Amino acid sequence: MVPNQQPLTTNHQTTTNIPTSLIWQRLLAFIGLAIITGLLFILTNVQSFADFSYSPSFSTKYYDITNLPPITLAPYHPTTLASPKPHPLPSTLMRWQDTTNSGDYFSQVATTPVGYLVWSQFPVKVYIETPSTIDPKQAQAWVNSVLQAVQEWSAYLPLQVVEKQEVADITVIRKTPPLQKLPNSNIPRARSAQTTYEFYNNKNILYHRFTILLSPSQTGQYLLAAARHELGHALGIWGHSQLQSDSLYFSQVRNPPPISARDVNTLKRVYEQPTCLGWTLQRTI
Repeated sequence: MVPNQQPLTTNHQTTTNIPTSLIWQRLLAFIGLAIITGLLFILTNVQSFADFSYSPSFSTKYYDITNLPPITLAPYHPTTLASPKPHPLPSTLMRWQDTTNSGDYFSQVATTPVGYLVWSQFPVKVYIETPSTIDPKQAQAWVNSVLQAVQEWSAYLPLQVVEKQEVADITVIRKTPPLQKLPNSNIPRARSAQTTYEFYNNKNILYHRFTILLSPSQTGQYLLAAARHELGHALGIWGHSQLQSDSLYFSQVRNPPPISARDVNTLKRVYEQPTCLGWTLQRTI
């Protein structure tokens, strides 16, 4: 026995002298604490999984254009594409002047095999699908939020809300985007919004159209922010800003900003770039 160490039977005797009721109280308290801790751990992981927490200040990270959608040029071949060239600037962007010299994030905008995603015919037609799975009042509130985002961007590009989806250039739907696997991960993650595009040939001219999915989990100012953000992509800003003060910031922030001067500066630079969209396709030899 080590000097000055109490015999093991002493501690055992101390434990057995505790009233049975107190033992049960401590045991139940321990079990309750373990259950609560486990639930907190599970809920924390579910929140992170669903919201894509980026940092304590931000949540719902966008992954709408992390992986560009596949380019579908069928039934024509890419060799039929005309040489990229710019279109005249829309009058709204031509008149735009940034008196604050805020700069832009054009370097973050990705190009595509057909050039920049520029609209050449105006107004750009937007269809907003009225949700049918929720209360009519909630459905109208959802539509109104998307309409507000459309109206905000209308100050910089001519947009028109249409009643028929088949004539739309951009379709906005209240629907949960499909799960996405991030690079180097096999765990599917939820996302709050998704924007995709496709190309098509109409009378030998190359056009494109967009589909925007907005998760039903988005409400209030966050729904407006998501609609504003995704519309920015659909109008040509195929990239993300690195500043929280821009509506195309890569993560949704606690207090979403309006369309910034940098957003519009970037949009204007995009529309100064060459593209194959809106131009006559070359005939194959």
